[in-house]
Amino acid sequence: MSTNKPSAIPVGVQFMLLSALGFALMSACVKHVSNYHIPVFEIVAARALVSLVISYLDVKRKKLSVWGNNKSLLLARGMVGTMALMCVYYSVTTLPLAEATILQYVHPVFTALLAVLFLKESIQRVTLICILFCLVGLFFIVKPEIDGNAPVVLPLFSVAVALIGAFGSSIAYVIVRKLSRTEDSSVIIFYFPLVALPVSLILMGDGFVQPDLYLTCILVLVGIFTQVGQFGLTKAMQTQAAGQASAYSYVQIIFSVLIGVIFFNEIPSIWTYFGGALIVSGALINVFGARLKTVWDRRRLNA
Repeated sequence: MSTNKPSAIPVGVQFMLLSALGFALMSACVKHVSNYHIPVFEIVAARALVSLVISYLDVKRKKLSVWGNNKSLLLARGMVGTMALMCVYYSVTTLPLAEATILQYVHPVFTALLAVLFLKESIQRVTLICILFCLVGLFFIVKPEIDGNAPVVLPLFSVAVALIGAFGSSIAYVIVRKLSRTEDSSVIIFYFPLVALPVSLILMGDGFVQPDLYLTCILVLVGIFTQVGQFGLTKAMQTQAAGQASAYSYVQIIFSVLIGVIFFNEIPSIWTYFGGALIVSGALINVFGARLKTVWDRRRLNA
């Protein structure tokens, strides 16, 4: 007799939490190596090389064709993802880690809207509430300095690049959701570095900076943590509606704040903690809201 019980947290949500942690650690490594003047395109190339090897081995382990079925859409996912990745890395290297992550996480809002337009998915009320809580939380984390202190001015160009990256990420997420109907997750993951590696090498040109052994190890970790994030993301989008799954990716902000405090001596203000509490509350509403409503409705009908 089986004793397995369904998890209180949906499998898709668990994968998205794993993805958020992987990407937070990846961003920390990117920020760290940038302090040693390693250019963004070189970081992207290093990440792509590691991811390409790991994802290729994973595809072969499953005895699948690396080329997939919908090659044009797979290539489109790779191109959009590469553009978004370069924008994200630039923002991470030129903005504080918490702020860079916050700006990236406008993308779940874009994703939910794009999922409605192109995937014909409906957004549940609890997901809308979650997004609202998260956006309000983001407002407080940005620290608008409503207490009268001098604001910390973020570079406008870096902010714009970060937002472009967020929009690109949302497009990539919706493409992944569509591809998941016909493609294995390992093939989808494989195409990302397959496109990112040659594109980043071309753009890098003669700007290569020779890393020492220590920086080489950190660059390898960028690729490894990326693979963890990509794996969690792809599996989450295959097992959860795009808008709902993306809402949980806000947890990466919490991870990034903690990493910023521990490794980069970036001390958040009280507004950051308040915003983080709103984000976590929104995630909990998204996880348990629909279930609680169902239970409540059943009890009301049986009353």
